[in-house]
Amino acid sequence: MFGNPDILLLDEPTNNLDVETIKWLENFLADYENIVLVVSHDRHFLDAVCTHVADVDKQKIKVYTGNYTFWYESSQLAARQAGDKNKKMEEKKKDLLEFIARFSANASKSKQATSRKKALDKLVFEDITPSNRKYPGIIFKPDREVGNQILNVQKLRKSVDGKPLFSNITFDIVKGQKIGILSRNPQAITAFLEIINGKMKADDGVYEWGTTITSAYLPNDNTEFFLKSDNLMDWLRQFVPANTKETVDEDFLRGFLGKMLFSGDEIKKQTNVLSGGEKVRCMVSKMMLQNPNMIMLDEPTNHLDLESITAFNDGCIAFPGIVLVSTHDHQFMQTVVDRIIELTPKGLIDRLMTYDEYIEDARVKELQQEMYA
Repeated sequence: MFGNPDILLLDEPTNNLDVETIKWLENFLADYENIVLVVSHDRHFLDAVCTHVADVDKQKIKVYTGNYTFWYESSQLAARQAGDKNKKMEEKKKDLLEFIARFSANASKSKQATSRKKALDKLVFEDITPSNRKYPGIIFKPDREVGNQILNVQKLRKSVDGKPLFSNITFDIVKGQKIGILSRNPQAITAFLEIINGKMKADDGVYEWGTTITSAYLPNDNTEFFLKSDNLMDWLRQFVPANTKETVDEDFLRGFLGKMLFSGDEIKKQTNVLSGGEKVRCMVSKMMLQNPNMIMLDEPTNHLDLESITAFNDGCIAFPGIVLVSTHDHQFMQTVVDRIIELTPKGLIDRLMTYDEYIEDARVKELQQEMYA
């Protein structure tokens, strides 16, 4: 990269990088004067560095002006307009031109966005077309509202091979909160979520769930759920809540699988041949079937394509219950959570703020140095 090549080819460059390194890479590439071709599932990263999006769809490649968010929102707008047969062409043109102008104005506010703004200024409304891509329908509908007591954690501690993952973890969850869980050690986050879901024992401390809580958990490792070879219909049927089993038929289950883009003969597919992304989509179908009022997610975007990630992100934003999530997806974290809890070997850092505010907070950085020292 430092030899100033004419073209940089980057395949998932943000994988396994920490926040500071990703930020440096975003700034470096945004200012890079030569060509950059990048493949990434990190929407925040794509927005920060890209001036154009090449969409590979139906064995064709079409290049669009703008970053990922502009491509996504403009294609959604075009799709809505295409479905509105009664709307006059001049009104559609006006909406699209206003949309382009709004994004051009936003781009001009960034010191690194000059080239993006110039490209958007040259864009004409005919260039905006609907996308052929399909997005899952991820909608969590709680059976009941959460009560005042949700989750109380007192002095939880866990070590592995004599090394502390976290200690003295104490907090309460308040109604309406969506919480991001952070740690410099991903093993600490997974261990914490496994403990509060009764799948692992803590070395010390206690936790207590409120009596109104019905939770659904998406683990980082879903291997145990796919040990047997079932077709998708039989696989999902085993997770139907006991109080509704008598009323659930094939059409009902097919509807949940259909929301996750399993249609037609795909529901006969055996679980032992599923890809990583298909397994995650099955797990999300299982979660929706449970009608939870609290969802816990350990790296929910792993193995998913951008369409599924976007749908999952939107589903969590719209969810009226409690969210407890750990993810390396910057945009997912920034748009969903309003509270950050960081697990460290010496305790926790707990802040009521967005993810962007948290990673920029000077006091938080001081505490991190103390907690990880």
